[in-house]
Amino acid sequence: MPPPADIVKVAIEWPGAFPKLMEIDQKKPLSAIIKEVCEGWSLGNHETFALQIADATNFYITEKNRNDIKNGSILRLTTSPYQTALQLHERIQSSSMDAKLEALKDLANASRDITFAQEFINLDGISLLTQMVESGTDFGDLLSFTLTAFVELMDHGIVSWDTFSVAFIKKIASYVNKSAMDTAVLQRSLAILESMVLNSQDLYHKVAQEITIGQLIPHLQGTDQDIQTYTIAVINALFLKAPEEKRQFDENIVDILNCPLTEMAHILAQKQLRSIILTNVIRSPTPINDEMAHQLYVLQVLNFNLLEDRMMTKMDPQDQAQRDIIFELRRIAFDVECEPNNGGSIEKRKSMYTRDYKKLGFINHVNPAVDFTQIPPGMLALDNMLYFAKHHQDAYIRIVLENSSREDKHECPFGRSSIELTKMLCEILKVGELPSENCHDFHPMFFTHDRSFEEFFCICIQLLNKTWKEMRATSEDFNKVMQVVREQIMRALSLKPNSLDQFKSRLQNLSYTEILKIRQSERMNQEDFQSRPILELREKIQPEIMELIKQQRLNRLCEGTCFRKISSRRRQDKFWYCRLSPNHKVLHYGDLEESPQGEVPHDSLQDKLPVADIKAVITGKDCPHMKEKGALKQNKEVLELAFSVLYESDEYLNFIAPDKHEYCVWTDGLNALLGKEMSSDYTKTDMDTLLSMEMKLRLLDLENIQIPEAPPPIPKEPSNYDFVYDCN
Repeated sequence: MPPPADIVKVAIEWPGAFPKLMEIDQKKPLSAIIKEVCEGWSLGNHETFALQIADATNFYITEKNRNDIKNGSILRLTTSPYQTALQLHERIQSSSMDAKLEALKDLANASRDITFAQEFINLDGISLLTQMVESGTDFGDLLSFTLTAFVELMDHGIVSWDTFSVAFIKKIASYVNKSAMDTAVLQRSLAILESMVLNSQDLYHKVAQEITIGQLIPHLQGTDQDIQTYTIAVINALFLKAPEEKRQFDENIVDILNCPLTEMAHILAQKQLRSIILTNVIRSPTPINDEMAHQLYVLQVLNFNLLEDRMMTKMDPQDQAQRDIIFELRRIAFDVECEPNNGGSIEKRKSMYTRDYKKLGFINHVNPAVDFTQIPPGMLALDNMLYFAKHHQDAYIRIVLENSSREDKHECPFGRSSIELTKMLCEILKVGELPSENCHDFHPMFFTHDRSFEEFFCICIQLLNKTWKEMRATSEDFNKVMQVVREQIMRALSLKPNSLDQFKSRLQNLSYTEILKIRQSERMNQEDFQSRPILELREKIQPEIMELIKQQRLNRLCEGTCFRKISSRRRQDKFWYCRLSPNHKVLHYGDLEESPQGEVPHDSLQDKLPVADIKAVITGKDCPHMKEKGALKQNKEVLELAFSVLYESDEYLNFIAPDKHEYCVWTDGLNALLGKEMSSDYTKTDMDTLLSMEMKLRLLDLENIQIPEAPPPIPKEPSNYDFVYDCN
């Protein structure tokens, strides 16, 4: 007969004593259980004791988390969180440097537990740590562990960041500004500054006054990728929190090395910072890890978001300065000067302007300014056109004159094309959207030029004109051409070119003919036969294919996945791993110190959740960890990757998948375990692919075509390379 659900069998350790095997009744108060354990070892004052998980985390058992105790868990009897906090509070003030260092190490380790953290903070421990930092008497490991403990305590979100003094901010900033500083101290100082900026608008202003780009550049020029990552994270945080007016380009700033980081747009426009990131980070021989890729992606998004203001600004047809830009486009294209007022009649000049504006491809030939009142792309389209006309003048003139000499129905309208292309590029690069917390999708080529978006446009507008000619398009085909151009751009971007020239080269290989071949190939691979016998056969074998997909999903759950722990306060390199047991009856999970290189064994994962206890799988905004406060938690892409497992009455195991594929694998697999339908997009795609493949194999079999059981052998490498092919 199985034991009652409320009874868990555990081992309990006590230093210097033989471990005890006990049965814990989860219905009894925790204090009563601790008292019973203490009496077994003849220990008095049971109020001063507590139970901990006996693993690397050393987390305290409380009434809130006691349900995490599973059969076979190893616990440790130890001093209560209050007693431990009281002892460490005294020990870190020791006059002995060695004793103080050991105390700070213990404090940094214990502070990861929120129960201990609450007790230490109640003893005014945060104030004590800040005073120790402000005093400036500690260096090296002493300072490193002091800052580590501070970071761990603040990560729990118990204390507001607004409570810190200017002196503390200046001291932390001074560690960042020093040219030679201990790596651990520098890393934690950068992490503290990032958290300050992200969590307090007031602290943003204070930090921005202390940090300059000149002081951050040396950290980017080093070889430590962790330091580089934290440095870019600080830049991103300051950029993200900068007031709107501070993000705009300021022509009056001259001294970039001493310029405050509030003038973000100007700094990002400078060749020095961009080229340093390109040379020392992106083109570094050290492979870029996920966290660095994420920070580069954030920097890329924030840089492109500077275009949002122009993208959402309508042109004022009455604004002479804006109208002058259109006049400049006409002047460059047709090599004409604006005629003086007495040069011919007004009607004649209007007629001449209308003719030229038609050649330039505007929709409104009389007043082209009206074309730029659509948002998006607004004035950004006009900015791109002017940049193209000035910096790629020969290509601009060639496109305009080439199209103006074609028949009306075959001309590629430069003005209309530029407006629609700018809008398309903004959609592709998601201009105006906040960066996703889970994305690592940065493009190295956008770090190779100070005006990368404008250069991107210049390449794509020439591609559009080339594709138009290849398609022999007419004005009625405009939308079709734009669809092909979008596909060409997306396919070239997916190859992650390292430079704009490489991107251009990729596009050269993606001609309209090549796109047709790719589409034809994909169509053949996804061909769906609609005859009645075929449909009946599909329906007959569909359950077999669904069972195959189900087994694949469960096998993937057995392999397991590493999930990142995400905080609303700042991005953290904390991981946990979850995998299904081979018999499909238990979910094993536990915390990891770092991202694993392969599968994590079951026995190294401390926690278990029986599949039989799972009540439901919840996704998206209904997940409890998505209902918590925090801007990052509400990010649309994070919501799409979130799911939770409900077990027992009101307990949850919360997940945020690393990507959409893993999200679909896990939600499908969990639903399969519960006997529910697998309904993700990936299941539908896999079903279509496998069904199509099975149908083709069966049709080949009907034609009596023998399909070998094993693939043909790979040809051997030739022993003699001394040969030549005669082309004649």
